[in-house]
Amino acid sequence: MAKKKLALHETLEVHEVLTLKQSCLVKSYALQSLAEDDTLRMILDNDVTSSEKAIKELQEVLSN
Repeated sequence: MAKKKLALHETLEVHEVLTLKQSCLVKSYALQSLAEDDTLRMILDNDVTSSEKAIKELQEVLSN
């Protein structure tokens, strides 16, 4: 598949989503240490993992 450069508005939108995912990651990571319920801690751990993956993917999109 040929790589195409993103339009300016697309780049800004991806950057906005990236910023939101980074904020969510920080919040979930901080709440992990405060969570007393094991189920909630597991949910937060899964959210941290998926957010880290999404951030890496979004960074790849922006670097192309």
